[in-house]
Amino acid sequence: MKAFLSTLFLLSAITCVKAQDNFDVSLISKDLLPYASSVVRNEEITTEVRDFDNVLLHVKRAITVFNKNGDEDVEIGIWHNKSRIIKDVKGIIYNQYGKPVSKFSESDFDDDNSHDGFSLFTDVKIKHYRPLVTDYPYTVSYEYDVKSKQTLEFQDWQPNPSTGVAVEKSSYTFICKPDFKIRYKEVNIPSKVIIGSNKDGLKTYTWVAANLKAIKYEPFSPLRTANLSYVKIAPEKFSYGGIPGSFTNWKELGMWQYEKLNAGRQVLSPQTVSRMKELTGDITDPKQKARKIYEYMQSKTHYINISIGIGGYQPFPASDVDQQNYGDCKALVNYTQALFKTVGIDSYYCVVEAGSAKVGVFPDFASMDQGNHVILCLPFKSDTTFLECTNQNMPFGFLGDFTDDRLVFACTPEGGKLIHTPKYAAQANMEQRTAAFTIADDGGLKGSITTNFKGANYEDRDHVIYESAKEQVKDLKKIYPINNLEIESADLKQFKTAQPYTTENLKISASDYGSVADGKIIFLANPVNRLNTPLREVRNRRNDVYINRGYTDEDEITYTLPAGYKVDTRPKKVSIEKPFGKFESSTTVNGDKLIYSRKMQLIDGTYSKDTYQALVDFYQSIADADHDNVTLIKGN
Repeated sequence: MKAFLSTLFLLSAITCVKAQDNFDVSLISKDLLPYASSVVRNEEITTEVRDFDNVLLHVKRAITVFNKNGDEDVEIGIWHNKSRIIKDVKGIIYNQYGKPVSKFSESDFDDDNSHDGFSLFTDVKIKHYRPLVTDYPYTVSYEYDVKSKQTLEFQDWQPNPSTGVAVEKSSYTFICKPDFKIRYKEVNIPSKVIIGSNKDGLKTYTWVAANLKAIKYEPFSPLRTANLSYVKIAPEKFSYGGIPGSFTNWKELGMWQYEKLNAGRQVLSPQTVSRMKELTGDITDPKQKARKIYEYMQSKTHYINISIGIGGYQPFPASDVDQQNYGDCKALVNYTQALFKTVGIDSYYCVVEAGSAKVGVFPDFASMDQGNHVILCLPFKSDTTFLECTNQNMPFGFLGDFTDDRLVFACTPEGGKLIHTPKYAAQANMEQRTAAFTIADDGGLKGSITTNFKGANYEDRDHVIYESAKEQVKDLKKIYPINNLEIESADLKQFKTAQPYTTENLKISASDYGSVADGKIIFLANPVNRLNTPLREVRNRRNDVYINRGYTDEDEITYTLPAGYKVDTRPKKVSIEKPFGKFESSTTVNGDKLIYSRKMQLIDGTYSKDTYQALVDFYQSIADADHDNVTLIKGN
């Protein structure tokens, strides 16, 4: 009886669905299927600004998923707090024939705190739901409302948010009073905005996308802004947390952040002020003073992960961080600024889009939502120094690959300005390795490996260096592709100099590294840094080739050969030079020593799509060379 009533309830809910909401997979145009892991069947997003502190966002979306690669496209995550209220969440899951099989509501969502459990940030939560469906294809249809008490930022419209997503129809409508002015930026939108008014006399901005084919994922593709479609919207006048403001450019937005959100939040106790002056009292160089204070901040605080925007745009007062010794990126940057100010050092609060991809803010379109992180900039007379304040082990003046080489939004007393963070070039991102091995007549390998990591590679061993010795050995065995590897000792250190570097010293052994048979010993010349996965072929490539980060690897391995053996065959010399990179390897013999040298360099930049095949061939040649053997034979 319960099953019957549940089915009856579900069927009655579906009667409310309009006739055109037929999600039978067979109705999808075959033109949309190539490269699609999912298809947006229908999406209707509406943002209605009812007042400066009253905005209603309505989201209605139906997506068909064809395989496991599309599962993440139907994940639902909605953040909320006291000023952002979620309402009326409901959804239905359909099978491939468009028949409903289950429904869900807000009660089925997990409601997680978006922090590490400290009471300071309990207001921010994320409702999350992922349909547990494995019978492909299936369709998820859902809708919800979010009521917000601010008009500083509005949700972007992204009809095809990632590769592998095709779109039957998607629309976005922005509704406001005629005197509420907005700016918008259209990126890769096939049809421009339609501006009109509704029956209530409110102004409407409408964008529609239909029959968008899925963008094929291709290795080494440009950033998403090159192909994917979206619209950004920013107000001219707004209210945020009860604080009014207006802006049409970065300068005005930075002034508002500086004067309205950050001002007055850098007050420290007299004891802390005295402590900073005492700490730097015998230092005259401002940069060295800053280094001393930065290292003090690192030793005192720890970081709580809350993304900018979700956690709010106003940093917590420096006095709170000083007392509680923790904070998110905004709080720690604001606190460090306050510490610097006690000794007369100026600094800029900088908003950045952090991540391995180098995504900068749009220079021609100011909006508050173009960053997920905050870093600090020190505009010294001799140079401009950037600081990462959330990492307690980061060297002074080093950013790493999380925020390097991109345009950031700096808030200064004169207003906002755009600054480019430092770039770590291919020549600077070094992995330099030397090894000295002895090959035994039973094929055993024994010796030492010394590696230096420089530039952006400085952090390559961060996941290892702070672990226990036992865990270090486990991780290092995964890194080095040596059969039967035993790590007898591992010594890893980081040097926080002006050009920081990490060193790794290993003593290793490996039984049966070489294959012994018929008076021969055969072994790989390169046991430490091989390219095992060549690039896959891509026919009819559509995208330019984009190399996000360049680097240089240099390896030199010296083998001491077993007595009574000589080299019979060895890897051929290889030398390749392309616009996007270089590779060379060689093997020399000197007495009982065999020396294998390898250098690979990849140069970041954008290259024509026709370059891709050359890049595939480049990687294949390297993989082939990396797997060449040395053969030893007994002889005089």
